[in-house]
Amino acid sequence: MQTETFITSRDNPLFKRLKQLADSARARRAEHLTLLDGVHLIEAYLEAGGQPSILMFAASCPAELRIILAGRCAHARLVSLADKLFGELSPVATPVGVLAEAAWLDPHAAGDNPLVLLLEDIQDPGNLGSLLRSAAAAGASLAVLSLSCADPWSPKALRGGQGAQFVLPLQQRTDLLDWMLRHPALPVVALSLQNSVPLYQLDLSGPVGILVGNEGAGLSSPVLDAARYRANIPMPGRTESLNVAAAAAVALFEAVRQRFT
Repeated sequence: MQTETFITSRDNPLFKRLKQLADSARARRAEHLTLLDGVHLIEAYLEAGGQPSILMFAASCPAELRIILAGRCAHARLVSLADKLFGELSPVATPVGVLAEAAWLDPHAAGDNPLVLLLEDIQDPGNLGSLLRSAAAAGASLAVLSLSCADPWSPKALRGGQGAQFVLPLQQRTDLLDWMLRHPALPVVALSLQNSVPLYQLDLSGPVGILVGNEGAGLSSPVLDAARYRANIPMPGRTESLNVAAAAAVALFEAVRQRFT
């Protein structure tokens, strides 16, 4: 039978540990744990085969929601927090009132026609989450994140990904140039405005990697030079460029379109 722990002080050891998970990428990496905020993320985690270790409720959380989630997370420790303490753990201004401590999942790649997303120095966790969400939706087999990418298991990246991290294999903190040199058989298409051809001229129907760079600086020269192709996205409208997440989504789903046709 599940028992419930009540926390009313910041000095509580469990609260201190949860606060570290909420705030520190280093703590999340050390324990391979994260905090999931809200019903949607918790349900996506359950659907992917995960089971939260701790289920946390704000004191004001409706009783009906507590009962439903506690029933679905039968092995989780239940914790109730004063609203003010809960607000310190939640990444949103108006939290729903439920959080979960969850172990990182390690999904396996599916299919025999690799579609890989390679990310260099994506700094904004919201952008990173959106990139991973698009890759997961496109059926990508892997996302490779460079050493300086934001933490994909941070609360903001998880909200941007909407569960993508639970189903998309991730290779984190990777020397991207070294990875590319060790996988010479995978044609990598770098999205770049420099000396590039329109994306739609390339054959993306076979194994391929889509490479995108930092929001402001773009791709570094060594990584860009290691790509087999450089592609741009034709933009007949009056704008200079696309957001990195939007550009990657266009490229990923062009690969999907070619594979379907």
